[in-house]
Amino acid sequence: MTTLHLFSPSGVVPKAAQVKLAAKRLQALGFETHIDEAALKRHQRFAGDDHTRLAAVHRVAHASPSVAMATRGGYGLTRLLDRIDWKLLVRSVEQGTRWVGYSDFTALHLGLLAHGGAVSWAGPTAMEDLGRPDERGGVDDVTVSCFAEAMSGELEAVGFRTDAGFEGLSLRGTLWGGNLTMLNSLLGTPHFPQVRQGILFLEDVNEHPYRIERQLLQLLQAGVLSAQRAILLGHFSDWKASPLDRGFNLKAVCAYLRTQLRVPVLTGLPFGHVPTRVSLPVGSRVSLFVQGREAFVQWGR
Repeated sequence: MTTLHLFSPSGVVPKAAQVKLAAKRLQALGFETHIDEAALKRHQRFAGDDHTRLAAVHRVAHASPSVAMATRGGYGLTRLLDRIDWKLLVRSVEQGTRWVGYSDFTALHLGLLAHGGAVSWAGPTAMEDLGRPDERGGVDDVTVSCFAEAMSGELEAVGFRTDAGFEGLSLRGTLWGGNLTMLNSLLGTPHFPQVRQGILFLEDVNEHPYRIERQLLQLLQAGVLSAQRAILLGHFSDWKASPLDRGFNLKAVCAYLRTQLRVPVLTGLPFGHVPTRVSLPVGSRVSLFVQGREAFVQWGR
């Protein structure tokens, strides 16, 4: 049976019942599921103090389960980055561990890539995706099946509908990225991967379009965006419009970004702080191609 450990490297788990429900559902999917001893700890807004959460990360790495899934995102991994034993984590990947999560977990994805070129998985977290109660919508079938197939090795591609104008696009590169705010926070640190000719995917939540644009322009002015082969934009959700916007929205941000770049910018990637989310291999070499308005990201071949 595939072993799966749930651990909390970031924010506090507000409802332990959701983690326990996630473990039950994962068990039903065929994963031998273990909840880390510190997963439900509490310290301020964190899942335990820094020492507790760092020890949990290292404990999971030493155990080298088939899958290491974060209970949730929130905030907290940034505090740990300079103290994580990256060689230990990279070695766990070499031994078969697939580290899975998103949002704040972007910091761990990018750290693994920066410090050892290790592949990890942008995918679900236990609390919101596997532990969502039925009265709040339960699990999303696409999210769960995509995750299960990714972990079994069956998933080799994801597809999505994008804007017109990219028919015939075909290229290869290293897939990397995640949460835009987290990625930007690592710029200029040893934990930021130096990826050139890559395929960068981005998403965010609770950020107004002007803040999204400001962060994208920071990456542009730092030379990150122009060094890529393509940029894939996922969901930028849960922001509130202002009376001052006057038509300034995410479409306007994307249109402006395209005027500043020669790199193709595709929208529609089903990834972000939304119920339906694909699983993506961060750090893997992938192919991106577009047929009509259907875009595909393919790996494993």
